[in-house]
Amino acid sequence: MEYNTAEKTLPLPEYGRNIQNMVDYCVTIEDRQERKRCADTIINIMGNMFPHLRDVNDFKHILWDHLAIMADFKLDIDYPYEIVKKEDLHSRPSKIPYGNARIRYRHYGKTLEQMIQKATELQEGEERDQLIKLLANQMKKSFLAWNKESVDDEKIFKDLHELSKGKISLSTDEYKLTEVRDLLARNNTNTNRKNHSRKGR
Repeated sequence: MEYNTAEKTLPLPEYGRNIQNMVDYCVTIEDRQERKRCADTIINIMGNMFPHLRDVNDFKHILWDHLAIMADFKLDIDYPYEIVKKEDLHSRPSKIPYGNARIRYRHYGKTLEQMIQKATELQEGEERDQLIKLLANQMKKSFLAWNKESVDDEKIFKDLHELSKGKISLSTDEYKLTEVRDLLARNNTNTNRKNHSRKGR
């Protein structure tokens, strides 16, 4: 009796030893056309093993990469795709550079800070005023996500003045932001809709 532990390690165990044996046989076929037909058959079998992945982008391409890997890149055929290179299999991907930009208030986020900066660059007028009102209300909403008890409009206006480097100045006499209870009710409504949507799936 032969045990799997006594046989060679499978490069891609998810396909099983029978598929690996087919690939090993395919490599030994001398006729090039016959070898390609054999490879096509193996690809179809591999695809049928994972039908739920057929909608994945480049599914066929992935299968051909896997075939090349299982053949230890010794399968001499005309691949329909450019397959992965052997030397790239175990190479580490390059590190993703992280932004070092400092966020003054994390509960507002970097995007909101950037939008405030854009607002300071707009000319005086209705468009600028509308954007500033939207940003101030969004700041209040973001603050409440971090501190659900309450937030004073003066605090929002103070932070907005600081984030705009003094270019935007609002007062409670001039602007009235959305009430806390209305923002919290809106947040709860959106949360309930999301939960209901998930249950319906």
